[in-house]
Amino acid sequence: MRAVIQRVSEASVRVDGAVVGEIGRGFLVLLGITHSDGEAEAVWLAKKIAGLRLFEDAEGKMNLGLADVGGGMLAVSQFTLYGDAAKGRRPSFSAAARPDWAQPLYEHFCAAVRGEGIAVVQGVFRAYMQVALVNDGPVTLIVET
Repeated sequence: MRAVIQRVSEASVRVDGAVVGEIGRGFLVLLGITHSDGEAEAVWLAKKIAGLRLFEDAEGKMNLGLADVGGGMLAVSQFTLYGDAAKGRRPSFSAAARPDWAQPLYEHFCAAVRGEGIAVVQGVFRAYMQVALVNDGPVTLIVET
């Protein structure tokens, strides 16, 4: 699994012009899943991201996590994170897991984050989505299993 984590002051996702999920302060997580991923990777990544300390404490150091600041997570499945543009001009997405494999793992990841006490809002799997965010910092990380 590959996740792009952005610390946000707000984020939302729209499908067909309607907002299907939004958060205030928290993390926008773009989640890519590959063929070799399973439930163990989903749980590991969920715990890792839920525990990341990316928010500043009173001294200006990144010492606070989502739970510390009452933050939420907007999780958006994004198969294009496994795009390979090494050859040619059109990326290959052969490393991305097929939807029938990826969707249950995406759901498992979101459930595992909720199990860590973090409120999770989800995008719509396989839908054409428009994601809006205000990146706070900006702070962006990539985490892989």
